[in-house]
Amino acid sequence: MIPWIESQFIQLGPITLRTWGTFVACGFIIGAWTAARRAKKNNVDPKKVWDISIWLFMAAFIGARIFHVFVYEPGYYLMHPWEALDPRLPGYAIYGGFIACAITFLVWIKKNSLDFIQWADTLIWGLPIGCGIGRIGCFLIHDHPGTLSNSLLTVNYPDGQSRHDLGLYLSITGFVIALIFLFFDRKVRHPGFWFGLFLILDSASRLWLDFYRIADVRYSGLTPTQWITIPLIVTGCWIISRTKTKK
Repeated sequence: MIPWIESQFIQLGPITLRTWGTFVACGFIIGAWTAARRAKKNNVDPKKVWDISIWLFMAAFIGARIFHVFVYEPGYYLMHPWEALDPRLPGYAIYGGFIACAITFLVWIKKNSLDFIQWADTLIWGLPIGCGIGRIGCFLIHDHPGTLSNSLLTVNYPDGQSRHDLGLYLSITGFVIALIFLFFDRKVRHPGFWFGLFLILDSASRLWLDFYRIADVRYSGLTPTQWITIPLIVTGCWIISRTKTKK
C-alpha cells in the first residue's frame, strides 16, 4: 500500500506554482524534446517538431477543457457558464485534448504538404513519456480516485481506506509504454507501426483502468473515454496492418 502524498502547490522562492500544471508543462517539454530527437531518425526537421508542438500544446488544453465541459458536466456548466472559461479550475479530459490535437495536426500536415504517417510516427514518441510525467501531477492532487481495494499499488486515503488511484496508474502506464517503444525499437519497423502501437496500448489501458473510476459520468455503463478508446484500438490495428501490407 502506498502512503498518502499530496501536493497542490510548489513553492519556488517567491513564486507559487500549481503542482498539476507544473508536471503537465514538464511532460510537454520533455515529450517534445523526445519527439525532436526522434525526428532525426525519421528524416524530418526537428525545428518543425517544436513548431507543431506549441500548437498541439494549446490545442490539447482547449480541447481537454471543452470535452470535459460538454461531455462530463454539461448540466453544471450550463448553470455556471463563466466557470467553463476559467482555465484555473479543474476539469480537463485528456482524450478531448487528443481529439483537438488530431484536428490541429491534420490541418498543419495539409498546410505544409507533409507525410502524415512519417510525422505521426515521429511525434507519437513524445506522448508516452510526456503523459507519464504529466500524470504524476494528477497523482499528487488525487483528482482521479478509484474503487476500494487492498492490492499492492493502492493508496491509503486520509479517511483510512485504500483505493486505486488512477493518476498513479496512468503515470505508470505512460512510462511502461515508453519502455515498450524502446524494446520494439531494437529493429527497424515499418511506417505507421509506432502510431498504431500507441493507439492500441494507450487506448486498451484506458478502457481497462476506467472501470476502476468512481467519479466519472457513464453512458450505458462506460465512461466517455471508454467509448472513444474502442474505435481507437480498432484504428490502431488497422493502421499497423494496412501500412505493413503497403510496405
